[in-house]
Amino acid sequence: MKARFTQKVMVITGAAQGIGKRVAELAAAEGARLLLVDIADHIQSVAAQLREQGADAVAVEANLETWDGAQAIMAEAHKHFGRIDILINNVGGTIWAQPFDQYTPEQIEKEIQRSLFTTLWCCRAVLPHMLEQEGGVIVNVSSVATRGLMRVPYGAAKGGVNAMTVNMAYEYAPHNIRVNATAPGGTEAPPRLTPRNTQAQSEQEKGWYQQLIDQTKDSSLMHRYGTLDEQAEPILFLASDAASFITGTIMPVAGGDLG
Repeated sequence: MKARFTQKVMVITGAAQGIGKRVAELAAAEGARLLLVDIADHIQSVAAQLREQGADAVAVEANLETWDGAQAIMAEAHKHFGRIDILINNVGGTIWAQPFDQYTPEQIEKEIQRSLFTTLWCCRAVLPHMLEQEGGVIVNVSSVATRGLMRVPYGAAKGGVNAMTVNMAYEYAPHNIRVNATAPGGTEAPPRLTPRNTQAQSEQEKGWYQQLIDQTKDSSLMHRYGTLDEQAEPILFLASDAASFITGTIMPVAGGDLG
């Protein structure tokens, strides 16, 4: 059994479900000490289940769309564990799927807050801790949606994640801090416990969303969605010492769609 993360402290955001939860499960099985973060209270049961399996896991509920929320969770992780070795920024996701001219200003701002500022704030908040210990790893979860249909604001947000990943890699390599990202394509996952958009969809909105799905599959050379394991494993590879000479990389994980 691999144990790439024995005694390493890993903060995982958006860990209550989907990719974040699977990353937490696999990291726990390899010895990571986990601070799991989500805005939903489901995160408490995820941490409890991992503790039952012998993991050192702490759950924190926080709104990472704010600087105060991001700063508080990094302070909590450092207080509880004494260090932060790895940060996995997984919060984000398309809220609305529609042509750009249909987005309201409020919807555009919300997409950017959800899928860019959560990562921006968390990176800024973790850096003082990693600089103090002269080392660390950040893995951002971006998206191949920087090229696609029906989600211009989300694509813009993830393009920002890509840019900050590379820029931070340049700035902090001298401090032994690696910064990379994965760019997932469509991913099969159980129904969300906390829907991103609770409004009922009209027939037109359903059609727009289907265009997004069709384009996502058509853009993939494998013409399918990936699994949670297929997304989680590349994240953990980049977080591990096996990737010790990799920084500033955006790794497409989308069946051949380069985004």
